[in-house]
Amino acid sequence: MRTPKLSELPPLHAYWLEIDTQCQTLTSWKGEKALFSCLVSTAKAGTGQDESSGKTPHGWHYVRAAIGGDAPLSAVFRGRRWTGEVYTPSLGQQYPERDWILTRILWLCGLERGYNRGGCVDSQRRYIYLHGTPQSEPMGKPLSHGCIRLSQDDLLYVFDHTPAGTPVWLHG
Repeated sequence: MRTPKLSELPPLHAYWLEIDTQCQTLTSWKGEKALFSCLVSTAKAGTGQDESSGKTPHGWHYVRAAIGGDAPLSAVFRGRRWTGEVYTPSLGQQYPERDWILTRILWLCGLERGYNRGGCVDSQRRYIYLHGTPQSEPMGKPLSHGCIRLSQDDLLYVFDHTPAGTPVWLHG
């Protein structure tokens, strides 16, 4: 685990997110004060930076874009665009191989050149998101294809409080 240097931490008054891949939790912070915490689901393949690894990257990131603010609950996204579909269990049965990206997307961009930004370790080009998942998917267990899955209710809360530019620290 890489611990951030004091100089890397957001200012004491800043809002930021922490994602602990070992504990499978997300915590939102205002400086040193925890505001909200929830279970998440990171990659089944574990953690790692490499492109096409199916792993969740570590290190400092920021929210590059917040996508889907006007979409309905359970809106289905592909290529960061709402397909017009709304997820139902029968739709899930129709396409069981899909890693469903639902409701909202917070797209991450790495801040550490050579570690999670640039070359074959670029989190943004790997399309690493925080996104919603079907209610049937368990939280607290690493089962995603690399992204960070949240329950839709938790995602709505995080999305509403996390503008583009927010720092995100992934570790475990």
